[in-house]
Amino acid sequence: MCLAIPGKLIEKVDVDGTLVGKVAFGGIIRQASLDFLPEAEVGDYVLVHVGFAISKVDEEEAKTTFAYMQQVGMLEEELGEAAPESFSPKLYEDSNAPRMATFAPKTEGKAQ
Repeated sequence: MCLAIPGKLIEKVDVDGTLVGKVAFGGIIRQASLDFLPEAEVGDYVLVHVGFAISKVDEEEAKTTFAYMQQVGMLEEELGEAAPESFSPKLYEDSNAPRMATFAPKTEGKAQ
Protein backbone atom coordinates (compact mmCIF):
# COMPACT_ATOMS: atom_id res chain seq x y z
CA MET A 1 0.00 0.00 0.00
CA CYS A 2 1.39 3.41 -0.93
CA LEU A 3 0.53 6.27 1.39
CA ALA A 4 1.53 9.90 1.61
CA ILE A 5 3.90 10.41 4.52
CA PRO A 6 4.51 13.77 6.19
CA GLY A 7 8.07 15.04 6.39
CA LYS A 8 10.03 18.25 6.81
CA LEU A 9 11.67 19.82 3.75
CA ILE A 10 15.29 20.43 4.71
CA GLU A 11 16.86 21.26 1.35
CA LYS A 12 15.56 22.46 -2.03
CA VAL A 13 17.56 22.56 -5.27
CA ASP A 14 16.95 22.95 -8.99
CA VAL A 15 18.66 20.19 -10.94
CA ASP A 16 18.46 20.75 -14.70
CA GLY A 17 15.03 22.36 -14.40
CA THR A 18 13.63 19.81 -11.94
CA LEU A 19 12.90 20.91 -8.37
CA VAL A 20 14.24 18.32 -5.93
CA GLY A 21 14.18 18.36 -2.16
CA LYS A 22 15.55 16.42 0.77
CA VAL A 23 12.73 15.54 3.14
CA ALA A 24 13.29 14.35 6.72
CA PHE A 25 10.93 11.69 8.06
CA GLY A 26 12.15 11.69 11.63
CA GLY A 27 15.74 10.47 11.27
CA ILE A 28 15.30 9.14 7.74
CA ILE A 29 16.14 11.42 4.80
CA ARG A 30 14.64 10.81 1.36
CA GLN A 31 14.69 12.65 -1.94
CA ALA A 32 11.39 13.94 -3.32
CA SER A 33 10.37 15.77 -6.46
CA LEU A 34 8.98 19.23 -5.74
CA ASP A 35 7.62 19.82 -9.24
CA PHE A 36 4.01 19.38 -8.05
CA LEU A 37 4.64 21.72 -5.11
CA PRO A 38 7.11 24.40 -6.27
CA GLU A 39 5.92 26.84 -3.60
CA ALA A 40 7.26 24.60 -0.79
CA GLU A 41 10.14 26.18 1.09
CA VAL A 42 12.81 24.78 3.40
CA GLY A 43 11.20 24.30 6.82
CA ASP A 44 7.75 23.46 5.42
CA TYR A 45 6.10 20.14 6.20
CA VAL A 46 4.98 18.28 3.09
CA LEU A 47 3.15 15.07 2.25
CA VAL A 48 5.25 12.80 0.04
CA HIS A 49 3.62 10.12 -2.09
CA VAL A 50 5.69 7.79 -4.31
CA GLY A 51 8.58 10.25 -4.35
CA PHE A 52 6.55 13.41 -5.04
CA ALA A 53 5.68 16.15 -2.55
CA ILE A 54 1.96 16.64 -3.18
CA SER A 55 0.80 19.13 -0.54
CA LYS A 56 1.91 21.21 2.42
CA VAL A 57 0.63 20.45 5.93
CA ASP A 58 1.10 22.22 9.23
CA GLU A 59 3.64 20.92 11.72
CA GLU A 60 1.08 19.65 14.24
CA GLU A 61 -0.82 17.69 11.58
CA ALA A 62 2.46 16.22 10.27
CA LYS A 63 3.56 15.06 13.72
CA THR A 64 0.14 13.60 14.55
CA THR A 65 -0.10 11.71 11.26
CA PHE A 66 3.48 10.44 11.59
CA ALA A 67 2.75 9.16 15.12
CA TYR A 68 -0.41 7.33 13.99
CA MET A 69 1.42 5.72 11.08
CA GLN A 70 4.20 4.66 13.41
CA GLN A 71 1.76 3.14 15.93
CA VAL A 72 0.14 0.90 13.33
CA GLY A 73 3.45 -0.13 11.76
CA MET A 74 3.05 1.58 8.39
CA LEU A 75 6.28 3.59 8.35
CA GLU A 76 8.68 0.68 7.93
CA GLU A 77 6.64 -0.61 5.00
CA GLU A 78 6.49 2.82 3.33
CA LEU A 79 10.02 4.06 4.08
CA GLY A 80 11.72 0.73 3.51
CA GLU A 81 13.70 0.65 6.74
CA ALA A 82 13.22 0.73 10.48
CA ALA A 83 11.11 3.71 11.45
CA PRO A 84 12.61 6.30 13.79
CA GLU A 85 11.43 6.31 17.39
CA SER A 86 9.69 9.66 17.07
CA PHE A 87 9.06 12.51 14.69
CA SER A 88 11.63 14.93 16.00
CA PRO A 89 12.75 17.65 13.57
CA LYS A 90 16.09 17.64 15.40
CA LEU A 91 16.79 14.04 14.37
CA TYR A 92 17.76 15.08 10.86
CA GLU A 93 20.44 17.37 12.30
CA ASP A 94 22.17 14.41 13.98
CA SER A 95 25.35 13.65 12.07
CA ASN A 96 24.73 9.92 12.65
CA ALA A 97 21.26 9.97 11.08
CA PRO A 98 20.90 8.10 7.78
CA ARG A 99 21.41 10.40 4.80
CA MET A 100 20.18 10.11 1.26
CA ALA A 101 22.56 9.93 -1.62
CA THR A 102 23.34 13.13 -3.48
CA PHE A 103 21.07 13.59 -6.46
CA ALA A 104 22.88 13.09 -9.74
CA PRO A 105 21.15 13.73 -13.05
CA LYS A 106 20.86 10.74 -15.35
CA THR A 107 23.16 10.65 -18.31
CA GLU A 108 22.14 8.73 -21.36
CA GLY A 109 24.65 6.43 -23.05
CA LYS A 110 25.31 6.81 -26.75
CA ALA A 111 24.27 4.03 -29.09
CA GLN A 112 27.10 2.47 -31.01
